[in-house]
Amino acid sequence: MTDKESGEGRRSAASLRGISTVNVWALPAAIRWYSEVLGGKPYFTSEAAGRGPGYAEFRIGDYEHELGIVDRRFAAPGLAADPGGVIVYWHVDDVAAALERLLSLGAERLEGVTERGPGFVTASVVDPFGNVLGVMYNRHYLEILGGRGGVP
Repeated sequence: MTDKESGEGRRSAASLRGISTVNVWALPAAIRWYSEVLGGKPYFTSEAAGRGPGYAEFRIGDYEHELGIVDRRFAAPGLAADPGGVIVYWHVDDVAAALERLLSLGAERLEGVTERGPGFVTASVVDPFGNVLGVMYNRHYLEILGGRGGVP
């Protein structure tokens, strides 16, 4: 299969390029909880920028993806308040340890440690605000990171 057939090497203006923002819905308790989970405070808050409470941003991980905490009043109309839908999995080096830490901070287990295949392990929780948070060990993540000069 050539690069053209596999889709490698081509990108349209509509291609997904990486996570820009993952929104979870609650303030200010979520800011405190996620500051504890992530080990640091948000780098931006709308309140500090003089716009009043409503939004905070964290940069996390090897690629500094953005995690946005948004007040629920800004949620799209009809958005369910219950957990559901897509789960975004964040890479971790030890899924069981990450799961236990999240549970110790008040999250509820959604799915325990689950082997998905060689080099792929997941778990998920519901944070105290009803958002689903997934953690995953993904061997491909480490291969890509290592190939870009990152520390696997």
